[in-house]
Amino acid sequence: MRLKPIRLLAGFALLLSAFTATAQTAVPLFNGTNLTGWKAVSFGGEGEVSIEKGELRLPAGAAMTGVAYTNKVPSDRYELVVEAKKIDGNDFFATITFPVGTNFCSLVTGGWGGAVVGLSSVDGQDASENETTKYIKFEREQWYTFKIQVTPENISAWVDTNQVIKLPLANRKISLRRGSIDLCKPLGLASYQTTSSIRKIELRPLPEKQ
Repeated sequence: MRLKPIRLLAGFALLLSAFTATAQTAVPLFNGTNLTGWKAVSFGGEGEVSIEKGELRLPAGAAMTGVAYTNKVPSDRYELVVEAKKIDGNDFFATITFPVGTNFCSLVTGGWGGAVVGLSSVDGQDASENETTKYIKFEREQWYTFKIQVTPENISAWVDTNQVIKLPLANRKISLRRGSIDLCKPLGLASYQTTSSIRKIELRPLPEKQ
């Protein structure tokens, strides 16, 4: 049976649409030159944020030092990639705050003395006490890639190539830990009494389910 040209064209258009939906391009959020699109967060006692050798430097403060993104970001169906390293200190060095639907959450990177990785907060419990808690040793002066994927169904996270979190969102309460981390909304990075550098921040839309 021969297909009519109009049916062939319709099939090709559907295939092209599906390909386009799955081939979204990552958008760099940090230009490596200045803080365009970002602002230093006034936590109180923070270190002075700077750009050094194309890297975003978060110096150790009395408590937290961080930055918040000033442009609009998606609330779901996106992937966020951050490359960061710890330079000095013994606590989290690149905790990432990000939107989840109408709420916000943080991926803690080396908190509570330097090893805890997890989401704060899930059902009111911090990264150190909920089901996403992992323990990872982070070496100084070593680059790590943190990847977060947010969909209406799940929050997923990787450290380098290792998936460390896949949290189903049905019937879960997602929120930020109480305190000044709220100043990192809608998207931000923070260190705690630790000096760190960030060299890549990229965001990529994720396709709708096919």
